[in-house]
Amino acid sequence: MNRIGIIGGSGVYKIEGLKGLKEKKVSTPFGAPSDAYRIGRLNGAEVVFLPRHGSKHTISPSEINYRANIFGMKKLGVERLISVSACGSLKKDLKPLDFVLPDQFVDRTNNARQMSFFKGGIVAHVSFADPVCKDLAKSIYDSAKKLNLNIHLGGTYINMEGPAFSTRAESNLYRSWGMDIIGMTNIAEARLAREAQMCYATIAAITDYDCWYESEEQVTVEMVMANLTRNAENSKHLLKEAAMRLGGQCTCGCRDSLKYAIVTQKDAVSPALKKKLAPIIGQYM
Repeated sequence: MNRIGIIGGSGVYKIEGLKGLKEKKVSTPFGAPSDAYRIGRLNGAEVVFLPRHGSKHTISPSEINYRANIFGMKKLGVERLISVSACGSLKKDLKPLDFVLPDQFVDRTNNARQMSFFKGGIVAHVSFADPVCKDLAKSIYDSAKKLNLNIHLGGTYINMEGPAFSTRAESNLYRSWGMDIIGMTNIAEARLAREAQMCYATIAAITDYDCWYESEEQVTVEMVMANLTRNAENSKHLLKEAAMRLGGQCTCGCRDSLKYAIVTQKDAVSPALKKKLAPIIGQYM
């Protein structure tokens, strides 16, 4: 189907301008996704949109059913997945209201989220050294430059647990590690998208300097939401521009990430499990 998936984060609960819009509820073997999927055409591209926290922001980062969200995207024929997420900055030159396209992730959720489809009788080890699709990220970057948005290509996103923001000690620790931005959601999406053989990239919208920058006022929900509102509109313009550049077939290697990754012998995988994971492993089983 060559569809583009968009997962909207805090502040991005819908995409205006989707033509032929229809909503579709998708059942998955992992439970219910965050909301109904919105399907339509955006600047000529077929798009599937899902609000990560629900359309009224009722789901905490720790409670999101990441497996259901990504599995639903796969069932709907998504090949490229763009995540739009709020984040904090851990470096002075990455300013609030800038965008970052991270190319690396560090997980600090302490395995609090379900981040793999391969459990309960089947094992796969996907390559995750480069967790972001470089081709997809470059297309988004070029789109942002055309719109004269302040955007940074590359950087490391550290995924904390939340839902509370960092302590000052944690924030300074992450800076000492060389982290660039901090958020609460993207590591699970990136891992699951790779297992689902989707291209994946994050558009991280900076809302604040986290709490390490003591010359700045303390991070508050009010501050974050004010910057979210300002960034949300730019995010939507960026998505519309990027959609025009992504109409063709994928040419990167993301779609073959499972080719040599499944280590369980075929005859050891039960028929029920093969059926359950058919959208993910069907071509290999």
